[in-house]
Amino acid sequence: MIITFLAVIIRIISNSMSNVFQKQLTISGVQPFVINFLTYLALSVICLPFAFSKNYYIAGNILMPAVLGGLFGAMGNYYLIKALQDGELSVLGPINAYKSVVAMVVGILLLGEIPTLTGILAVGLIILGSYFVFDATDEGFSLKLLQQKFIQYRIYALVFTAVEAVFIKNVIALSDALTAFYFWCWFGTLFSLLNVLWHREKIGRFSGQIYKKLAAIVLCAGIMQYSTNFVFARMNVSYALALFQLSAVLSVILGWKYFNEENILKKLAGTFIMVAGAVGLIILQ
Repeated sequence: MIITFLAVIIRIISNSMSNVFQKQLTISGVQPFVINFLTYLALSVICLPFAFSKNYYIAGNILMPAVLGGLFGAMGNYYLIKALQDGELSVLGPINAYKSVVAMVVGILLLGEIPTLTGILAVGLIILGSYFVFDATDEGFSLKLLQQKFIQYRIYALVFTAVEAVFIKNVIALSDALTAFYFWCWFGTLFSLLNVLWHREKIGRFSGQIYKKLAAIVLCAGIMQYSTNFVFARMNVSYALALFQLSAVLSVILGWKYFNEENILKKLAGTFIMVAGAVGLIILQ
């Protein structure tokens, strides 16, 4: 239990820092689909020697969830970076709270994971907290907020990554967390490459500072995904994703520190309500 808790903390920190570096790169003019592809590509190259250093038993029915996990993961990460290009980190982080709802529904349909009543109430508390975060924006908690492109991109991202999580859980069940990580890297590279080709973007040379930021993203993304898989192997998908919402607090703080985002106290109040919901999932499940 302690190891799983530490993995959750590591996942939260690495994911939030990855978002910071991704936003910094988009501000520098690097296209989201380029960042997405180079991240997957670097991770794929790094994990190749480890993947072939020992023999693995791969179940015959693992290919389909692995491919679908890579597809939804690549699309989700692309739209996340796209959202970060124009949106505030302190707003986009808390939006991710809705992922637990999507994952819960998909988990019920595909995995047969039935949440408890207290689990549903705790997820509802997480969503309630997001109300206060959105109310700190110019549009407030209204339909006008949904008209913002970066909000739409973030919603796409959370839906894609929520579905991705279910397929990753399926791959882990058929193999293990490390094998699922390898598949995530390889198929993510494939589908993010297709996105680059679709945009007909030529990947040129970058400055040394850009490469440093890319290296930081690769490190954070690798740690984030493996710790995610580690937690998924030990916990219900919808509950794990709800716990990951603790990163909303860190996102608000990092948005203020790195990008001078405003209304931090009101956003923090909302995220603390979300944290209460996440803690409720641990205690009451």
